[in-house]
Amino acid sequence: MAGSLSINPGKEYIVVTGAAGFIGSDLTGYLNEHGYKDLILVDDFSRADKAPNLEGKQFAQQVERESFFEWLHQHKPVIRCVFHMGARTDTTEFNYAIHAHLNLEYSKKVWHYCTVHRIPLVYASSAATYGAGEQGYDDREDRIPLLKPLNPYGVSKNEFDKWVLHQKNHPPFWAGLKFFNVYGPNESHKARMASVIFHSFHQIKKAGVVKLFRSHRPEYKDGQQLRDFVYVKDLLKICLWLMEKQPASAIYNLGTGKARSFEDLVKATYAGLDLPANIEYIDMPEDIRDKYQYFTEANMEKLRAAGYEDAFYSLEQGVDDYVRNYLAKERYY
Repeated sequence: MAGSLSINPGKEYIVVTGAAGFIGSDLTGYLNEHGYKDLILVDDFSRADKAPNLEGKQFAQQVERESFFEWLHQHKPVIRCVFHMGARTDTTEFNYAIHAHLNLEYSKKVWHYCTVHRIPLVYASSAATYGAGEQGYDDREDRIPLLKPLNPYGVSKNEFDKWVLHQKNHPPFWAGLKFFNVYGPNESHKARMASVIFHSFHQIKKAGVVKLFRSHRPEYKDGQQLRDFVYVKDLLKICLWLMEKQPASAIYNLGTGKARSFEDLVKATYAGLDLPANIEYIDMPEDIRDKYQYFTEANMEKLRAAGYEDAFYSLEQGVDDYVRNYLAKERYY
């Protein structure tokens, strides 16, 4: 790790919250690659299993999550942009108070700070806000109050989106990003919540077979549950583009716009290992069975209309890069 330096009053800094986690650490590395090294990293840095995510990264300061606002008051750094990626993301955690503290109340404090100090803000929302998809997967902001998330995590994310849309005062530029099923390097610490690709890779290495959940709805065959899987490298490009271009402030979907099956995902994982696919189906745990999304697909027209033109990784391209260049080599991003 590059170590922390002192804050220089003559410099501009970029804040990344959730910096030791999956997306936050990848974003830190991506910003480094693009010449941004004056970073203030915010997280709970006590977890040893997250430490490898930040090895080799360059930054100015690490700040503990719960003392961040006190630290800002004391040091008053000049901040170019805040990437608020920090959240409690466990969809199987049903204690709403935990999600409310980190995903709602903490996010309001970030918003207020950026508003008062005129700092652009990009924050992580989630496709979990869409619930079972009764309202579709269109990021029209008039639909947001109608959404019915299936778990406390999704509720907390949607409550913040709703709150944001009611604010008369806001940062000079802001964007909320509804991340769909993000996968990629630096997610090993997420345990049960890591991507199906991560779990499939390790199942293949251990037993030569991947176990997927059976469908418990007759309109979907086993393995044909559909999700919009988006490679983290696309997400990183969009975050940087938002900071540098600052298009219309809004809540944007961030998927690929193309739903794919879990069977396709596992076959791509085997292909990344140059092996034939071997899939078994098991019952879904009852605690998540009635909270499970069988279909998600981002409508990406809004981001395109805002000016983002780059092509996305296909499922096969993204999984191949992740498997060959990171999982198989035990590399972090």
